[in-house]
This record gives sequence, C-alpha cells and structure tokens, in this order.
Amino acid sequence: MPLNPPASTHGCVLAFLTMLLIDTFVGPSAIEGVGVFAAEPIRKGQLIYRFEPGFDRLIGEAELPGLPESIRRFVERYTYPHPKEAGMLVLDADNGRHMNHSLEPNTDFRDSVFGYAIRDIAAGEEITCNYAEFEPDFYMLPSMVSAHAAAAQGKANGSGAHL
Repeated sequence: MPLNPPASTHGCVLAFLTMLLIDTFVGPSAIEGVGVFAAEPIRKGQLIYRFEPGFDRLIGEAELPGLPESIRRFVERYTYPHPKEAGMLVLDADNGRHMNHSLEPNTDFRDSVFGYAIRDIAAGEEITCNYAEFEPDFYMLPSMVSAHAAAAQGKANGSGAHL
C-alpha cells in the first residue's frame, strides 16, 4: 500500500527533498528501516536520477581511515563505488541514499549517470533499485535476506510485497 507524503505540520507546508529530478520523501519501509517514496506519479521510462558532481559528494576510499568512526560507518552504509573512478565512493546528497534494494525494482540504474523508472510508480509508492546494477560487490544484509524470503513466501500465497 503506498504511503501518503506528509503535507504539513502545524500549518506549515513541508518541502520535499528531490532526487535531483523528482520529488520524494523518506518514510518507513517494509524492506529495510526507511525508504524513499515517490511524492508524485512517475511514468514508465521517465528519467528520475542524474549524477550531479556539484551536488552529490565523491569521497576517496583513502580518506576513510582518517574519519571519525561514526562518520566512517555513515559513509560505509550510504555510499556506493563510483563505477568509473576507482577508489571513489558516491554519497547521494538527497533522498536517493535511502533507496532500498529489490530483486524486482521499479527503476533501472545500469547506466552510471542516469536512473529511469521501468514501470509506472504511484505517488506514495517506494522507489527501489537493484544494488547489483551499480555495486559489483553487493551483498544483502541478514535483515534484507529475511525480508526477501518473507516476500517470496507472501508472493507465493498471493499477498507479498515487491522486494
């Protein structure tokens, strides 16, 4: 069931952060902790992401040992290897860093610079991608393995979420 984007708090309209090209919001995810959700309908084939060097942050792997432990954990969780610059990690500066993995994603990120919707995505629906498309050494956290197994079982019963 799609989530409804937050509209206001105490009479103040909330601004949505963008994944550069679409409006999104972060909310609770059935996949893993929190996820990024569409704040507007997205059409199949629509360009939803563009890597923007002036906006997204590149971090050299050589910098990691000099970072405080809490920052290093953050970088390790929310970055992915730059597909063309060895030794560089990409940190999305927007909600994109909360995008969860799915074996049946609704986006295509095989291009290292652009991401597209591969089917219509409803407002309030979680936006997912297949991490293996851009992270060669991707492995699933134990909690994700459990979530995928539960979804597969639910799908076999006709009631599963798409993970």
